[in-house]
Amino acid sequence: LFVQFSSDLPPPPLIRMEDPDLRQQKLDNQRSILMKKQQKKRADCQMVVANRDSRQKNRRQKGRSDETPLLISQSLSNISLMEHAHDNPMDVITLAECDGDAKAASVFGEVPAEKPLSPKKINFDVEHEEDEAEDSDAHAGGKKTNKQEKTASRISLEDLEEFAFRPAPRDLTIQCRVTRDRRGMEKGMYPTYYLHMEKDDGKRVFLMAGRKRKRSKTSNYLISTDPTNLSRDTSCYIGKLRSNVLGTKFIVYDGGENPEKKPFIKECESVRQELAAICYETNVLGFRGPRKMTVIIPGMLENDDRVSIQPKNEEETLLARHANNNMDKLVTLVNKCPSWNEQTQSYVLNFHGRVTQASVKNFQIIHPENGDYIVMQFGRVSEDVFSMDYSFPMCAIQAFAITLSSFDGKLACE
Repeated sequence: LFVQFSSDLPPPPLIRMEDPDLRQQKLDNQRSILMKKQQKKRADCQMVVANRDSRQKNRRQKGRSDETPLLISQSLSNISLMEHAHDNPMDVITLAECDGDAKAASVFGEVPAEKPLSPKKINFDVEHEEDEAEDSDAHAGGKKTNKQEKTASRISLEDLEEFAFRPAPRDLTIQCRVTRDRRGMEKGMYPTYYLHMEKDDGKRVFLMAGRKRKRSKTSNYLISTDPTNLSRDTSCYIGKLRSNVLGTKFIVYDGGENPEKKPFIKECESVRQELAAICYETNVLGFRGPRKMTVIIPGMLENDDRVSIQPKNEEETLLARHANNNMDKLVTLVNKCPSWNEQTQSYVLNFHGRVTQASVKNFQIIHPENGDYIVMQFGRVSEDVFSMDYSFPMCAIQAFAITLSSFDGKLACE
């Protein structure tokens, strides 16, 4: 049988081969659109990220310190730093990432990160400054050994509460690690934060823990040296962090009594002290960029003791004194402004290898008169692990409370 097809039927469609030049042009357009979206996402998220291209350069060829990279990109070193909150925060844990950092740095041709040293000293003392200067000049030669012995003795962790309020030794940066535990139903909304000090032998020791209180009108964090019992009714309770309604201003207290609730306290030592005030700049106009913060702390006496701030009324508080420019015996610190990198379209800071991921929470705190002296720095290492370093005149509970304030939600700052 022969089947005859009608001549009226249309011919079968021809398969046209796409021009290679046209295909390449489409790919280039898609790549360009994707890059623009990534740049916009970095700017909108207000993140301080790494300058990844600059890691191939020699450090000696770099200019300003804030133009150096935040750190290297996600690679071997970042994988070795991945950690998670542990079950028992009181355990002394050996860090496995110490050798990994050195290996990863050698792979990328980088010099191992050094602790930031200040070329210029800032005198945070409030009394007898001239006498101190003369005494230091007269005994400069014979005091080095004594100072080293004093520094070593002041790192003792036998009394955690005493260490929490002790300022960091001069010319020494204390390196710590903050872990966030969000396991369980409640900890998803009220996570627990643990602070550990990293030692030179590769171990870390528990210092304190903090957790947001439930059913509070404003954000209220309790700080304790007992990671298993974060309650005000225990002897391990050492302080708290409280915010205003908008979450833009925070006050750090020790474990003393509130004079408003107990106005007839006879002993002055039992009245609570204000250890720090943190002010975040409000973002009512919706401008994008890194957070801006101001930290007010009490000044230091000549024997490295902290000035006692025990307000009995609202006018004596740190926030009120800062608003009225009454800064006698107080120290004002600010966050270091990151620089904008045109090549990566992002804000960059130099954390000297202590931070591995971009985050809006990454910051450095400096004195306004000297941007090279890092009083404190904080940044993300992994999803729930952060590094926190602090120096004189700050103490552990002040630095830890500042990190807790950065975790808190801020209605007027985002």
